[in-house]
Amino acid sequence: MTRLRYSGTLAGMTALDHALHQERAHHDTCRAALAAMIDGAQDHVVTGEDVSASGADAEVLGYRLRSRAKELRELPEGPLFFGRLDFDGRGDDQGPETDRQPLHIGRLRIAERPAAPPLVVDWRAPVSRAFYQASARDPQGVAVRRRFGWAPGSRGDSADLTSLEDEHLGRSESAPSDIVAREIERPRIGPMRDIAATIQPEQDDLVRGDLGVSVCVQGAPGTGKTAVGLHRAAYLLYTHPQRIRRGGLLILGPNRTFLSYISQVLPALGETGVRQSTLAEEIARHPVTGADDVRTAEVKHDVRMAEVLRRALYARVRGDGDDGLAVPDGSLRWQVAAHELRAIVGGVRAEEPPYEVGRERVRARVVARVRAQAERRGAHCTNAWVRQIERSRTIREYLDVVWPRVRPEEVVAELLTDPEALARYADGVLDGDEQKALLWARPPRSWKSARWSAADLVLLDEVAGLLAHPEGYGHVVVDEAQDLSPMECRAIARRSAFGSLTVLGDLAQGTTPWAARRWDVQLRHLGKQEAVVVPLTTGFRVPAAVVALANRLLRRLDVDVPEARSLRADGELRIREAAGDLPGAVVAAVRDALEREGSVGVVAADADAGWVREALTAAGIGAAGPEELGARVTVVPASVVKGLEYDHVVAVEPAAIVAGEQAEGRGLHRLYVVLTRAVSRLEVVHARVLPF
Repeated sequence: MTRLRYSGTLAGMTALDHALHQERAHHDTCRAALAAMIDGAQDHVVTGEDVSASGADAEVLGYRLRSRAKELRELPEGPLFFGRLDFDGRGDDQGPETDRQPLHIGRLRIAERPAAPPLVVDWRAPVSRAFYQASARDPQGVAVRRRFGWAPGSRGDSADLTSLEDEHLGRSESAPSDIVAREIERPRIGPMRDIAATIQPEQDDLVRGDLGVSVCVQGAPGTGKTAVGLHRAAYLLYTHPQRIRRGGLLILGPNRTFLSYISQVLPALGETGVRQSTLAEEIARHPVTGADDVRTAEVKHDVRMAEVLRRALYARVRGDGDDGLAVPDGSLRWQVAAHELRAIVGGVRAEEPPYEVGRERVRARVVARVRAQAERRGAHCTNAWVRQIERSRTIREYLDVVWPRVRPEEVVAELLTDPEALARYADGVLDGDEQKALLWARPPRSWKSARWSAADLVLLDEVAGLLAHPEGYGHVVVDEAQDLSPMECRAIARRSAFGSLTVLGDLAQGTTPWAARRWDVQLRHLGKQEAVVVPLTTGFRVPAAVVALANRLLRRLDVDVPEARSLRADGELRIREAAGDLPGAVVAAVRDALEREGSVGVVAADADAGWVREALTAAGIGAAGPEELGARVTVVPASVVKGLEYDHVVAVEPAAIVAGEQAEGRGLHRLYVVLTRAVSRLEVVHARVLPF
């Protein structure tokens, strides 16, 4: 593959000027067409409101038109295309191609009229796949692949188109793309950017995977696993809009800081209205006002708690009564014998339906016995008659005895306050010390005054799932999935029981006490044991020197994952030993970083983040917290740095990060995360012996 790079040399100036002039003019045309599309979408809303149709049809039409207009109005400013495909005209297996025009590739389809040939093709369209997959060995009908270089931070002014690069496929082997490299290495300030222009072939395969197939991406640091998950979400919304929007699409991140960081990716790709949340927010039945020690939290997050909770709930079912039932019907009394009632309750119990469904099945089957008696006597049992029998006081009181209504809080509170009940339900499942760890030190008067912990909410959600299946999503993207406990996995599984999952994570970056060590076990808890685990090991973000250091630490972690490799030969790694003045060394390292372009992340143990920020402030260096996106210098506690990235990272006292209170026995894993946040430069500042 021959690559022609237009540059400012005398020999190439004329070609560059001519090509850039044409492409800038095309971009102006696209900009005008997009403005017309936005105006036209709003006009359609006004017209659609006057359409004569049924109320339901008009409402659906109006919603779709308003949604489309809103999506177009809310598109972030920026370049409208990043690539172009010129075809060789020789056709492919689908039949001969005749006079195929060049296709510009961008983040959404732009056309001057709905039926007109597109000025820009959406990157998710099938024809666009060749932009990511065509190679010298398999050109896929592409003669020339062109990439465009835009000025950093461009808001879409055509003058910001500063360079272009052509690859002539089929002539020789591939060479690295300067434009792609510059885009990947561009300074990181503000929220995460989309990677539509730089998706690599192996990432593209994952992005375009089938909706019905769940996939697990084991991604080494810097391999773009989060971006792959977000672009897969955008691809599924484009390819299956009705199915996905009917069931919904959920992005689950580890914390709000992370979600703020990725929040602009999907809107930049033309997708708005996608729910981005944390699992804690999804299961928040009550505010978290209590706290557990590590041992108690570990027991509550253990998968064995699911069996204890199931026993505690279904122990309320009483199907062994010796009394029959007399159901009044005017002057008549329909009799249901005790043995029939026992058979009904036992049969429903054996079917193991959700608890509330089971209660209604018992009601329905008792009513069916009554109806059969009435019809044998010649009665005409209308629907109104059936509803009257269903709602009769006799049947309601019977159900309250044999299959009583219950709230999740009642089940969980009983376990956490009553040692005898806990021992009864946990017999053979939890040992005595584990049961003791579960009990509240100061039981509340009732569950209504309980101080629920974060782990308690997971238990409440488990019981709620036993009572009734929650409304699920069509697809769920789960990031940092290695940190989920088995009980948290079950909460996600309930929400994706009829949909698929994209599971993203890195076993080496597991930092919770219950972090997964094997994906097959984690996928079983998620209810997707059939999911294929795909490793991403080639990094595009972290420089090779930093990856080499991280790989040294990786060998000490108790996980079986392949080492990462980096395509980045640039970058810098520096170890700075503090000579008795750690705060001064940190300040000096930050000042060195500020002499270069880009963001600076100062990462320290949680207990040290306060004094680090004070030292920088005293030195006249303004430092923001991790929640303040766009700051030049950010001080980040090690426990919340996962998923974030900075051009320059100053890692403060690695030994303290390993031993920190938030490390909870996973300190080396937490340090591994910290060391791999740098895009261009990592400086390790230490006074104590380094853990690596």
